[in-house]
Amino acid sequence: MKKYILFGLLIGLASCKATKGLVSETIATTALSAAKVIESHYATRRDFNTLYIKARVSYKDDRQSQNVNAEIKIKRDEKILVSIRVLGITMAKALITPTEVKYYEKINGKFFEGNYSTLSKWLGTDLDFYKVQHMLIGQAMDDLAKGKYKSSIEDNLYKLEDLNGRDTQKEFFFEASKFLVKKQDIEQIQKNRMLHVSYPNYKEYPVMMLPSEIKIEAYDNQKKTAINIEYETVTFNEDLTFPYSAPDGYERVNID
Repeated sequence: MKKYILFGLLIGLASCKATKGLVSETIATTALSAAKVIESHYATRRDFNTLYIKARVSYKDDRQSQNVNAEIKIKRDEKILVSIRVLGITMAKALITPTEVKYYEKINGKFFEGNYSTLSKWLGTDLDFYKVQHMLIGQAMDDLAKGKYKSSIEDNLYKLEDLNGRDTQKEFFFEASKFLVKKQDIEQIQKNRMLHVSYPNYKEYPVMMLPSEIKIEAYDNQKKTAINIEYETVTFNEDLTFPYSAPDGYERVNID
């Protein structure tokens, strides 16, 4: 059950072969302060009300691999609905808001309803609505304005290293033209856990720039889970509905 929650939420979090419309990126050569990198990252326009994405998703862990279609609906700062489909049939749904998480999956006939503190403890990583939203639109998962960071250049990218973390280490990497995030890493060394998110390409739309591809790798005690997401079609600012209802007869998952 745990892998389905992680799968649904992270796609809720494949290679894009097309090059038309991809954003040209620049390597970092001139040293900049952390404050300047942060200011430049947030200067990139992300002004939208709703976002509708159709995506192809591949999932792989040490026991299985799957390829599915996903429909992602976002109402900015309010809710995200993720529907996972196989051969046109909805197999799982996740509805998340800033205060709660709801999820069901048909394979095992189970559903979950709860808050982020419970879910974060279960998954072993700090998670909230805004982190998921930011990850999907190619923004730093943390609010960088609230942290303290060291700036450097690594692998031709601007790197911000979180100086506040004790048990958790965080690093964010940006290209130098639009200061789009290229990688973000969250590592819990003592627990031997790591979340690595990378963005090989971005595509420019009239409203904003979005990733065309997201690669997610999660490590937990040497076990690896990989999720690749390819955005196929994207539309902005439509009137979207967010229908969600766990089917009758499903078993509720309780997390201690």
